[in-house]
Amino acid sequence: MHIAELDDVRLHYRIDGDPDGAPVVFSNSLGTDLRLWDAVLPLLPEGLKFIRYDKRGHGLSSAPPAPYTMGALVRDAERLLDHLGVRDCVFVGLSIGGMIAQGLAVKRLDLVRALVLSNTAAKIGTPAMWEERIAAIHADGIESLADAVMERWFSAAFRKTPELELWRNMLVRQPAAGYAGCSAAISGTDFFTPTSGLRLPTLGIAGDQDGSTPPDLVRETVELIPGSQFHLIRGAGHLPCVENPEDYARALTRFLTETGHV
Repeated sequence: MHIAELDDVRLHYRIDGDPDGAPVVFSNSLGTDLRLWDAVLPLLPEGLKFIRYDKRGHGLSSAPPAPYTMGALVRDAERLLDHLGVRDCVFVGLSIGGMIAQGLAVKRLDLVRALVLSNTAAKIGTPAMWEERIAAIHADGIESLADAVMERWFSAAFRKTPELELWRNMLVRQPAAGYAGCSAAISGTDFFTPTSGLRLPTLGIAGDQDGSTPPDLVRETVELIPGSQFHLIRGAGHLPCVENPEDYARALTRFLTETGHV
């Protein structure tokens, strides 16, 4: 385990694979930590350098006082990659991680050579929706939202398996301030205009049973970037890297190969 001291936040990160390989950076969804990618990494090509991190307020990273802004989350990723000396990475972002990916690519194209926008959008939900969730967290904690979140995250079939408890526990054990702070960041984000100005290889990934960012929403965002690709994973919800890591890894490997990263 490693901690990067970045002024107002301490970010927990992990590096796997070839330390001299081409970098692939992973950014997690709201309510998860870097273990989100555990099942995918062993299925990816050898010779790559895999960098994962817990965003502020999640996992083993510190939780500065909420609320957060998307600008702060993008800056955290930027400072971490600068700290690690990373350039020209493929940045894989899921949900809020995909929003961070869009913002980072707009701000620092020297850091990002290609994007994977997974189960995400340029704009997710409405401010009123997020305000309601934040109020519920402050009143009754993350536990009060957990069952509803599981329905949006996973297919009905997956929710019948014992593994669901692992992900529910991961969610409810995140710091409430961190979850609420990142919810506020999503609430205030609309990247339609800046994302439409991006010109870099982009792959969109969606789950056909995603209750948070449905496939049409993901596709709408990805198509803002000319020449982008789109891959639908069937039988999966908001976290297809958990429900179908094999299909997810195949799509990602194909994209890494086509972009010359492997």
